[in-house]
Amino acid sequence: MAATMIHRHRLATRVWHWLNAVAIFILIGSGLGISNAHPRLYWGRYGANFDHAWAQLPRFPAWLTIPASYNLAISRRWHLFFALVLGFSLLAYMIVSLLNRHFQRDLRVRRRDVGTAHLRADVRAHLALRFHDPEAPGEYNALQKLSYVAVIFFALPLVIFTGLALSPGMDAAWPWLLDLFGGRQSARSLHFVAMAVIALFTIVHLALVILAGWRNELRSMLTGWWRVPE
Repeated sequence: MAATMIHRHRLATRVWHWLNAVAIFILIGSGLGISNAHPRLYWGRYGANFDHAWAQLPRFPAWLTIPASYNLAISRRWHLFFALVLGFSLLAYMIVSLLNRHFQRDLRVRRRDVGTAHLRADVRAHLALRFHDPEAPGEYNALQKLSYVAVIFFALPLVIFTGLALSPGMDAAWPWLLDLFGGRQSARSLHFVAMAVIALFTIVHLALVILAGWRNELRSMLTGWWRVPE
C-alpha cells in the first residue's frame, strides 16, 4: 500500500528553521568563546573579579567554541552578526506566521492540551516512541506545542533583548533596557540562562527527530512533505 504523504511545513517555516539552526549553532559556539573571557555570572548592575558570583562557569573546550582558539574579538564578530540573523529572521517568521495563521492553526494551546490527563497520555506516548496522533497526523501534539511556544515566544525573545541590553550602543539608544532586566550583570545572567534553555531544547529536539525517523523528518523540513508512519 502506498505511503500517505501530507504537506506539513510551509515554506516560511522551513526557511526560518534552517536560518535559525545555523544562527543558534554559531551563536552558542561564539557565546561560549565570549564566556571564556570571564566565566562568572552576577546579579545586579556590577560584577568583577572580587564580587560575589552566583555561578562559576567552566572554561569551555576549544571544540565547543567559535573560533576554536581563544579570540574574544572574533567571537564577538561572529556573535553580533548572527544575532542580527536570529533577530530579524524571528521577526519575519512571526509576521508571516500571523498572516498565514500558522500560529493560530498549528501552535494554539487549547485548554485540553494542558489538562493533566492529556499531558500524562502525551508523555506516555512519547516514552513509547509514538509522536503523532493517528487520527490527526498533521497536528502538533501538546508537548510540541508547549515547547515551541516556550522557545518562540519566551526563550528566543529573552535571549535577543538581553543581548541588546548588553550592547553599549543600544544602551545609549534604549537606556530602559538595562533597567528592565535589573542591570548589565543581571541581563548577562539571563542571557546565559536563555541560551542554556535553547541549547537544551535543541539537544532534545535532535534526539526526538532521530527517534521519530530522521530521514522522514529531514525530508519534511526540506520539501514540506511528510510521510505518515504506519
